[in-house]
Amino acid sequence: MAELREVQITEEKPLLPGQTPEVAKTHSVETPYGSVSFTVYGTPKPKRPAILTYHDVGLNYKSCFQPLFQFADMQEIIQNFVRVHVDAPGMEEGAPVFPLGYQYPSLDQLADMIPCILQYLNFSTIIGIGVGAGAYVLSRYALTGLTSSISEMILGHLFSQEELSGNSELIQKYRNIIAHAPNLDNIELYWNSYNNRRDLNFVRGGDTTLKCPVMLVVGDQAPHEDAVVECNSKLDPTQTSFLKMADSGGQPQLTQPGKLTEAFKYFLQGMGYMASSCMTRLSRSRTASLTSAASIDGNRSRSRTLSQSSESGTLSSGPPGHTMEVSC
Repeated sequence: MAELREVQITEEKPLLPGQTPEVAKTHSVETPYGSVSFTVYGTPKPKRPAILTYHDVGLNYKSCFQPLFQFADMQEIIQNFVRVHVDAPGMEEGAPVFPLGYQYPSLDQLADMIPCILQYLNFSTIIGIGVGAGAYVLSRYALTGLTSSISEMILGHLFSQEELSGNSELIQKYRNIIAHAPNLDNIELYWNSYNNRRDLNFVRGGDTTLKCPVMLVVGDQAPHEDAVVECNSKLDPTQTSFLKMADSGGQPQLTQPGKLTEAFKYFLQGMGYMASSCMTRLSRSRTASLTSAASIDGNRSRSRTLSQSSESGTLSSGPPGHTMEVSC
């Protein structure tokens, strides 16, 4: 999405006692149906949606919403959310007159412009405020938003909000891969199947549980960290290794392949494979500490917990009380 212009303006409204003027930025992006302008107030708040407004016919964002957002009781709200005020094409202040014969976008097409705005701003969720025609546009967006912003919704599933906000090369790479995938319609079908999945209904100690060795891995910044922790609590601790990987987000196989490889080797060794394998990715400054607790009550049971950090990796395994340092 190409940025056409960015202008800093100061919001024109009377200030409350102790309040400082709010700086806004006006942007314009190209969409499949022409350019659209919008003005952003505030800064994004972690794990909070943006408030997005869309005005009615005959108005622009200022004439439609300024009295509301100037209201004293509204200040507590706007201090906690970034706001995006969209002007319908040609409705922004100072807009030139469209040439004779210009085909104005339909309301459905105006709704399809919204994902372009959100992608440009790197926003995944919004709270919409619309009036009249603007309410229709936002309603249409809410009905078709899954198709229009499928790539952003999948990115929100794959990566944490912190990762998306950082917009690293990795995020840009996968955003481009998903957004321009030739089989995007097929991806949407897979996404729909995932969202309609049934609960596995694991019960620790019950009949519905995994009876094979399991290694659960989750990044400490992953969007589904809590779900993986809950899953671990429902599995048999004598068969389950749990790894919460530091400095990692939703895709540790992409961001921390070295640490994950080490953990997987330990997991395989715990199953009796690759006993002589060398942990080649351990740096000189890091060690792997192996400990375990074992109990004998008819059958030998063991509980394993894996924990990785940027300096060290620890994995429960091996005989009781045995500590081994590995440096390769």
